[in-house]
Amino acid sequence: MTAILGISAFYHDSAAALVIDGDIVAAAQEERFTRTKHDYRFPQHAIDYCLREAGIEPEDLDYVGFYDKPLTKFERLLETYLAFAPAGYRSFRQAMPLWLRQKLHLPREMSRGLRGRYRGRYVFTDHHESHAASAFFPSPFDEAAILTLDGVGEWSTTCFGTGRGNKIELTDEIRFPHSLGLLYSAFTYYTGFRVNSGEYKVMGLAPYGRPVYKDKILDHILDMKEDGSFRMDMSYFNYCQGLTMTSNRFHDLLGGPPRDPESQLTQREMDLAASVQAVTEEAMLRMANHVHQQTGMKNLVLAGGVALNCVGNGRILREGPFEKVWIQPAAGDAGGALGTALFIWHQLLENPRGPRSSDTQKGSFLGPQFSDQEIQDTLTAHGAVFTTCDSDEKLCEEVSELIAQENVVGWFQGRMEFGPRALGGRSILGDARSQKMQSIMNLKIKFRESFRPFAPIVLREYVDRYFQMRPYEDSPYMLLVAPVAEEIRNELGSDYDEAFGIDKLHYCRSTIPAVTHVDYSARVQTIDEQRNPLMHQLITRFFEKSGCPVLINTSFNIRSEPIVCTPEDAYRCFLMTDMDVLVLGRHILLKKNQDKQVSETDRQEHLAQFQLD
Repeated sequence: MTAILGISAFYHDSAAALVIDGDIVAAAQEERFTRTKHDYRFPQHAIDYCLREAGIEPEDLDYVGFYDKPLTKFERLLETYLAFAPAGYRSFRQAMPLWLRQKLHLPREMSRGLRGRYRGRYVFTDHHESHAASAFFPSPFDEAAILTLDGVGEWSTTCFGTGRGNKIELTDEIRFPHSLGLLYSAFTYYTGFRVNSGEYKVMGLAPYGRPVYKDKILDHILDMKEDGSFRMDMSYFNYCQGLTMTSNRFHDLLGGPPRDPESQLTQREMDLAASVQAVTEEAMLRMANHVHQQTGMKNLVLAGGVALNCVGNGRILREGPFEKVWIQPAAGDAGGALGTALFIWHQLLENPRGPRSSDTQKGSFLGPQFSDQEIQDTLTAHGAVFTTCDSDEKLCEEVSELIAQENVVGWFQGRMEFGPRALGGRSILGDARSQKMQSIMNLKIKFRESFRPFAPIVLREYVDRYFQMRPYEDSPYMLLVAPVAEEIRNELGSDYDEAFGIDKLHYCRSTIPAVTHVDYSARVQTIDEQRNPLMHQLITRFFEKSGCPVLINTSFNIRSEPIVCTPEDAYRCFLMTDMDVLVLGRHILLKKNQDKQVSETDRQEHLAQFQLD
């Protein structure tokens, strides 16, 4: 037995992953255990979980890998600070304590995290090698082109190459400070959202606007070539030397200072979001075309934070030259922990990849799970009122009926998902046919902006009837956006075409309005019996009752909190929101039956503990 632990830490979404003899045994983000969103600290809880799940101790590990090379990253930071000196002094002064205390002493930190009981070798892989390994090795392809895009690793911000069998090779790169991820983060900052967590809000806001600033971006800020490569005019940015993303020149070009966080969104922010999204999609498409020309591959795999831009991913699949595309579900830094473990097993130890009919990511259900008895003990300790179903069939019958009656259902089943998406293990479910459900779930359940779209989860055998996708097309990880099928759209007339911004939210755009965005798009998740038989059974029962094989699926959390991990987390979230039903394993709780209720004052005090993002 060869056990390999991968670790990512100290930047964004620390995580750990465990691979044994090439099999992905466990993976989780630290935030799920500490309840600190995007926790960057050393992933002690995630490591402990991975070892516990495998039933091994630190001394049983053969290799421990880290997802990037900290000395090379430190070199890049020093060179950048020196290049902009003395302007970068404040940023330098803030960054150095963490580097001098922890980041430059990673073997010591990892040894401490493994209780001083690991005696093996530490392996440091290149950041984009980790991304590439996480994308190719679990994929269903024997060979594929590889494209990784993010903010920055050591020096690389974009890489491409190929994967064949048990080897990956990255051949070309774009280097810092020129970065598609940092361009998008700059607009995230400028539109008033938090960098490294608000980028998906910009993507969700984009369909409300018009790309009126696209030409300004391409004429002044970013020089993009036909192959998708680019250079950025750094006079418009401040991230190399300052504590903000954009400079005064950026503000002057686009007509004013950054939006104050939490202030009213205007049409300007929507147009800015639409503009940077259009530029990003164009760059992704051009890169995909170039990578295809250079590699001749028919398949493509993607990773890195930009690969979470599911609108761009959808366009690559529909409009690009590749026959199939596979995207790592934990595409950001968390996935680097998995990538480094797989890189060690396949690339360094030269172990082959076995035959496969699908990916080896196991639906990304790689986190902790809890028995019905453990769940029951938690509920009993809190005095919760619940009923228990004696079979999965009975559970799905009752819950599907509750959803059909427009109840919002918290769904807690099996292992927790690895990556940023809830995929049916820690989900909030609702009726996609409901015209009021999007607003209800945004404002009363998630406590977030009303413009935010929700994703559909659909039986795979019906995906082409509801979305412009191929029959039985697989999208299990909610990483592809597709247009809603013309057949289920509603005729809205000229009023809708002339409406601007948030006004479009109030129109019923299709027969599944709760998951149809204002541009008639949807971030599709398909479900099949193999990856998640219980969810497949639930939607099948709902389909039999309603004639609709589509539900709303959103993450089981409230704004500013990570997705729930434990039954305790789920029960607390249930009480703190206007969620109607909580399903934990085979136990069903109805909010109206609970003796324990939370007052509005207590709820607001709870929310005030978290810095909104």
